Amino acid sequence: MGQVAFLNRKAVCVFLGTYTPRLDEKGRLILPAKYRDELANGLVLTRGQERCIYVFSQREFEKQHEQMSQAPISSRQARDYARVFLSGASDELPDKQGRVTIPSMLRSYAGLDREVTVIGAGNRVEIWDSTAWNSYLEEQENSFSETDDEVLPGF
Repeated sequence: MGQVAFLNRKAVCVFLGTYTPRLDEKGRLILPAKYRDELANGLVLTRGQERCIYVFSQREFEKQHEQMSQAPISSRQARDYARVFLSGASDELPDKQGRVTIPSMLRSYAGLDREVTVIGAGNRVEIWDSTAWNSYLEEQENSFSETDDEVLPGF
C-alpha cells in the first residue's frame, strides 16, 4: 500500500508524498510504486478542485459517491458538484507496469503536458501540471503557516 495508518484497528491506506513522473506520448502515467498495491484492482480518475485530477481507489470512490448521494436532490450546490465530479469520472485499471491512461478530457481539464506532479493527499492521489502545482504550493505556504486549531481542531 501507499502508506498504511492503523485507525480503530483497521488498516487504512493513506497516500503520502510527492513524485514527478512524466506522461508518455500516449497520455499514460506510471503510478508511484508506493501507490500501486492500493490502486492495482482499479481506480477512478475525475476532475479535482483547483484544476487537478483526483485519483481514488475503487473502494474510496464508492465511499465518496455514497456521501454525495446523501445530499438532498433539492440542493442545487450538491447537484452541481455531483454533475461536475461524476461526469468527468473514468474508471481505469493499471497495466502490469503500473501505467494508467489519463483520458484526454481530463488531461485537458488539468492542463497536463509531459511534466506532472503526483501527490498523496490522504484518501486520494492528485495529479497536477508541475508548473501549476509549484505555483499553488508557493501561494499556499503563507496560509499553511498561519493555520490555527479552528481550522484543524486538535492538531
